[in-house]
Amino acid sequence: MQLKPLLERIYPLHRTLASDGLDEALRIVGEAMPASAGYAIETYRPGDSIWTWRVPERYVVHDASLETDRGQRVINFAHNPLHIVSYSLPVDRTLTWDELEPHLFYCEERPWAIPWHFNYYQRDWGFCLSKEVFDNLPRDVRYRAVIRSEFLADPNDGGFRVGAGVLHPEGGPVSGVGELLISAHICHPMQANDDAAGVVTAVEVARRLAENPLPPGSMSVRFWFGPETIGTIAYLAHNEDLIPRLKGGVFIEMTGNNNTIAWHHTRQHTHLLDRITHYVLRNMDHIERNFADFPPNDERVINGPGVNVPCISINRWPYDEYHTTDDNPGIIHEEMLQSAADIVEEIVRIYASNFIPKRKFRGPLFLSGNDLWVDWRENFDLNRSYEKIMMRFEGQHSLFDIAEEVGLDYWVVRAYVEKYRVKDFIEALPIPSEAPDF
Repeated sequence: MQLKPLLERIYPLHRTLASDGLDEALRIVGEAMPASAGYAIETYRPGDSIWTWRVPERYVVHDASLETDRGQRVINFAHNPLHIVSYSLPVDRTLTWDELEPHLFYCEERPWAIPWHFNYYQRDWGFCLSKEVFDNLPRDVRYRAVIRSEFLADPNDGGFRVGAGVLHPEGGPVSGVGELLISAHICHPMQANDDAAGVVTAVEVARRLAENPLPPGSMSVRFWFGPETIGTIAYLAHNEDLIPRLKGGVFIEMTGNNNTIAWHHTRQHTHLLDRITHYVLRNMDHIERNFADFPPNDERVINGPGVNVPCISINRWPYDEYHTTDDNPGIIHEEMLQSAADIVEEIVRIYASNFIPKRKFRGPLFLSGNDLWVDWRENFDLNRSYEKIMMRFEGQHSLFDIAEEVGLDYWVVRAYVEKYRVKDFIEALPIPSEAPDF
């Protein structure tokens, strides 16, 4: 599937924490997600407590403009939603230059571009404009600043929304195996790479897993889309029973620009998920960062206090256009989106299909009598390793651990060990959860 056309549908929408534009983006994602995921939108009541936070109000902007007392229109929200600071308070005032200037924001590094600023929780108001426009504004006139905005707390006005769907392995979900969470935020207005790119990359991974399901007994994979940070908090706070089932997470953002792939470790740093990510990227140029290094994101919630689900982040940060009007579809490359999906898909396939083999037999197995012997002429490396593999069926090593220790490809080891499971010589124990039990 081509991903850039999907991104271009999401990009221009006025996507704030809760808005009509965000709702439309969630709807578009739902159209693109595979039907088998059962994608659905959840709605929460603004003002409700969610752990130490509150569900934000819905934000509606009817109009916003800045003009001089001589009739010169400087800013028009209708032309670009980045022209106002997100979640600006309503205002209708005539101001001197000295009164207005503290409410104007521009980007020194990219003087032609309009920056994106937000002020979700410490309410104020402001306009964003290019440095070039700012420098040419007359200082000796008065300005009329108008922002006609509303903060809607009544759930009948639409509420606060997120979207999620789950793909199960071949044969359906298995009790106790749990889920892997894939997440991407959808809330930045008029930003293509941050994070419409991560959203469409996640959708592509979902499409591939639906077309080619994970092997029987694998984890289910949950895909989540919503507003950054507060959306994940709201979702998990409303679904606390889900948390113990989550065995890991991958947060995806900024995957479409022309830069090297980067990944952030889990908070545990040396978790199985870290090792699998390193394994997948071992032959690629990549940047490796610590947990929550810049740019930190929803992994701080997923892998944060009281949740503690190991979560990595995949991105192509840094890029110069970040949080400006230059972050537009012109900097997005289809091959970058697809290659990020390749990486995430392989991490997901290995992590979700991994299990801990536990021996159900005594003594060395009669391999040739049970069609488990490997002919050295067909696979010399596996022939030299099969006894080492068999000796690690004590319920202490996962398939990936075993593959690492014997120096073989994960999928080779998994295919070989699967023969033992089919013959009932081992049981498949699930990867343990790091999350607390609610």
